[in-house]
Amino acid sequence: MSSTNYTADDIHVLQGLEGVRKRPAMYIGSTNSTGLHHLVWEVVDNAVDEALSGFGDKIVITIHKDGSLSVLDEGRGIPTGINKETGKSALELVFTELHAGGKFNSAVYKSAAGLHGVGASVTNALSIWLDVCVYREGQIFHMKFSDGGKIETPLEVIGTTKKHGTYVRFQPDGKIFSTVEFKFDIIANHLQESAFLMRGVRFILVDERTGQNANFYYENGIVEYCEYLTQGKRPLTPIMYFSDTDQETGIFVEIAMQYCYEDYNENIYSYVNNVRTRDGGTHESGFRNGITRAINDFGEETQVLKGKKLEGNDIREGLTALIALKIPEGPLEFEGQTKGKLGTPQALTIVSNVLYSKLTYYLRENKELALNIIKKCIDSQTARIAARKAKDEARSSKKTKTEVILSDKLTPAQSKEYDKNELFIVEGDSAGGSARKGRDRIHQAILPLRGKPLNTDSVPLDRMLKNEEFATIINTIGAGYGQSFDVKNIHYGKIIIMTDADTDGAHIQTLLLTFFYHYMRPLITSGHVFIAVPPLYRVFKEVNHKMIQEYAWDDADLEKAKKKVGAGYKISRYKGLGEMDAVQLKETTMDPRTRLLIKVNIEDAILVEKEVSILMGKDSSVRKEWIEENIDFNEVDSFIEEVR
Repeated sequence: MSSTNYTADDIHVLQGLEGVRKRPAMYIGSTNSTGLHHLVWEVVDNAVDEALSGFGDKIVITIHKDGSLSVLDEGRGIPTGINKETGKSALELVFTELHAGGKFNSAVYKSAAGLHGVGASVTNALSIWLDVCVYREGQIFHMKFSDGGKIETPLEVIGTTKKHGTYVRFQPDGKIFSTVEFKFDIIANHLQESAFLMRGVRFILVDERTGQNANFYYENGIVEYCEYLTQGKRPLTPIMYFSDTDQETGIFVEIAMQYCYEDYNENIYSYVNNVRTRDGGTHESGFRNGITRAINDFGEETQVLKGKKLEGNDIREGLTALIALKIPEGPLEFEGQTKGKLGTPQALTIVSNVLYSKLTYYLRENKELALNIIKKCIDSQTARIAARKAKDEARSSKKTKTEVILSDKLTPAQSKEYDKNELFIVEGDSAGGSARKGRDRIHQAILPLRGKPLNTDSVPLDRMLKNEEFATIINTIGAGYGQSFDVKNIHYGKIIIMTDADTDGAHIQTLLLTFFYHYMRPLITSGHVFIAVPPLYRVFKEVNHKMIQEYAWDDADLEKAKKKVGAGYKISRYKGLGEMDAVQLKETTMDPRTRLLIKVNIEDAILVEKEVSILMGKDSSVRKEWIEENIDFNEVDSFIEEVR
């Protein structure tokens, strides 16, 4: 301990917004790109809450050339009068005090996203400056804050107007965030979500840096959202829509759902007061409970199940569902300021009962369709049981076909400490040979691929299982696939995709990631999938029969390596892993002390689901349209020329 004295003077009180600047992650989750964009969501949520309460039907977000961002709504405008309790203007309180706002008053907001009341003040605290204009009562009110929420320009009237609403513009603080560059695609996706959830409200995004813009408006809300998410998939059912309001709590429930063929995951997305609950909560538990009861009870009623019960996983396989709740301030409970998980206990029973009653009625009214759903559920159950049986047989048999496949391709790790083991999935036999020689035999296993894997987004399950490459991967990882996949049973703490640094290597990475996404998604979400990053260059020279060398992963690294090696250097440009000998591959790409790995995760599940469907699906016209809208071919041409 630095001091044995601990007195009253050691107690420090952080005034105003100092606590937010001191511990920003407590309020926005992180200080990376995700946290940066959380500043945007907090301000947008306030605009959404106004529209949600019936005030304004257009919200405009602008990314300015100087890197700042503004949000303009057509709501009532933040009040500017003096608050009797504090003697400060309401506008000042909203932007400088935590837990200050109108969201706590149900007479002002029946339901709202910003119920913690810290959004605007947190954005202010983590900005270099924040400028706000309020259009209200025929006047334009203005305030400006700087240096983390300090008042630079006190409340003033700067003109008259016939408009109503609030305009907030802020510049995030680069001393706090690892990046202060707003991403158009991230913001556009968030606004499109909001537009789907708020039928009849228009969201406009303008990027002054690039000239890009987006305009989102939907009349049919989450029904159109479900249609958007299942675009390119073969539907088993039409989109089913159910809604109801619980009279006691005032909780409003909306559900849109659709089953699709050749989809072996459950895709459930939930929202509360237009905020995405990424970590689920009581409403998702209620949904799962309700659909399981409804399907099983109908199967028993029609004697299709013959006394058997379907498990929830089998029932939800191939299902895309959206759950959207509007919850008043009273019963609303989030877990954490970032509102990632709903904790409202009543939501479980309410959602379960709404879905059970509505879906049961729907199944009875559409019996042929209902039987098709149950058949799909039974097929899922049969496949899961067969997979479990095959796995058990493989464990007990001394010489199975599976083991023959594995012995031919896999060079296993010697350790049984599975959490420390690493599986390298390597492109080609040549690189596989170098990897075998350079590996740590105790903890590193090598599995070379022969040719490109199948695109599992475009083939049925049975064809995937017959593919030798994927059969080997499934058996090597040892935790099953699809709904039967159990991440607790994996044989490796890290699954590392190691391919050449060229277009073919990138294609193989994409095909493998598509497979993991469809059939082993928990492997990604729990942080076990990585991409190896081999160097592009080796800079070297020989001095007095001694080799001096440095590796470079990009052009900036190359310049540093040249200076470090010094005059007389030579450069090797690696076009593939096979050009490295075992020692070079080990020290650059495989040794945990010196290698670079990219960890694969899913930051936005909806965006990933949509883009995997577009880029890997069968509908080439949708893919062509996406490419034309998102790819700058001038940049691609210059990149190709540079590589050449």
